[in-house]
Amino acid sequence: MNQVFFGILSYIVLQLLLGVLVAKRVRTEDDFLLAGRKLGYVLATFSIFATWFGAESCIGTAGTAYAEGLAGVTADPFGYTACLLLMSLVFAIPLWNLKLTTIADFFRLRYSIATERLTAFIMIPTSLLWAAAQIRAFGQVLSASSELQLTITISIAALVVILYTALGGLLADALTDIIQGGVLIIGLIILLFSIVGDLGGIGAALAALAPDKLSFVPSGIDSGAHKFLTMAEAWAIPICGSVVAQETISRVIAARSPLVAQRSSFLASWLYLCAGLVPLFIGLIGFTLLPNLDDPEHVLPLMAQQHLSQILYIVFAGALVSAILSTVDSCLLAASALFSHNLIISVRPNMSEPRKLLLNRIGVVGMGIIAYVLALHAEGIYRLVKDASSFGSAGIFVVMIFGLFSKFGGVKSAIASLISGASVWCVSHYILDYEWSYLLSLGVALVSYLTMALTERWLAKTMTSSQRFEPTL
Repeated sequence: MNQVFFGILSYIVLQLLLGVLVAKRVRTEDDFLLAGRKLGYVLATFSIFATWFGAESCIGTAGTAYAEGLAGVTADPFGYTACLLLMSLVFAIPLWNLKLTTIADFFRLRYSIATERLTAFIMIPTSLLWAAAQIRAFGQVLSASSELQLTITISIAALVVILYTALGGLLADALTDIIQGGVLIIGLIILLFSIVGDLGGIGAALAALAPDKLSFVPSGIDSGAHKFLTMAEAWAIPICGSVVAQETISRVIAARSPLVAQRSSFLASWLYLCAGLVPLFIGLIGFTLLPNLDDPEHVLPLMAQQHLSQILYIVFAGALVSAILSTVDSCLLAASALFSHNLIISVRPNMSEPRKLLLNRIGVVGMGIIAYVLALHAEGIYRLVKDASSFGSAGIFVVMIFGLFSKFGGVKSAIASLISGASVWCVSHYILDYEWSYLLSLGVALVSYLTMALTERWLAKTMTSSQRFEPTL
């Protein structure tokens, strides 16, 4: 084993120790899932940023930019930046004011318990896919820094992140996000300046960009309608699919005030954009500097190895690990929260706090094992993340919009929209391989909600009218 590998392991051990120390302050379910609802500006901003800026933002984005150019990376960083801006401007204050524990709680308050549980069932796979992407990326970093096979490093990564998440909860996550976010930003800046300096300046670096990689529209698309639908699909997935994610909403409702929730989301969006442009740029110039890579997802670690000294590479590898750890624990926490809080604890509301904590930690372990299996059999990090943002979120987005900002529609409308949106996406994406499966699922979810809501309203008016003219005996 080389010094870089042991340097990364040392960094991981320090992160684990810090998580263990902070975890001693976790006493209730609110502490574990929402950090006691006490996050200030610094903690909330870095937690939102670090939660989102994970494997797909570094390794996944660089690899996809290398293989497909800008046409493959509309979602990251641009789409997810827009998602965080939307959260700040539209959703942060209304969601905070509801005093939720999970997003599924809103569906219970606005619609019914059945809607809450259906939402949880749909959202759990989303968080698991996100977690699998982070675990796979963790394995990629370890594999690129050692002689170990990817399967072995993914197994090591899964063990570390499951242990880290089960111990710390959101309180430990939020506190370590400051360190992790800072190390990540420093690592990306060091790598960017090193590459640009080695190439002879920003002009030479820009000259290394391949012109055919600089279009947001995939090559071979001539039809205007085809271009519009392709771009709409690319933007809708990260914005509509991720603004309803439990990982995002948990940070918003964990803020100490609605103003902190709103402003922190806004600051995190700009921090995300600035940091996200670095791996995107490196992936684009990597296509010229490191042609014909067998695995495009190796472009970022390989570029770092070539342009950084061993000490600086350890710092950069630590930055990648920071990005991954800060995201994966959020994903596993989200899946565990939806499972334990909305599917089990809701049935036994009088459960003691120690039992709630134990249940949540067991849930983290179980979800972590499932995510590990998904990571082993995934095609790639970016594909995992796109599936995570798309899976079942169309109906959830539609129902949340109507539920938050209107009284139109009821239980039947919500359930119809949730089921139809998830079903249509699964069939069109996995079976039919339809190019615009997410737009189709959004449209079907919207039509289902409107149709059922109008039907319910018509039936209610009909029954009222019949009762009004019913003859008395």
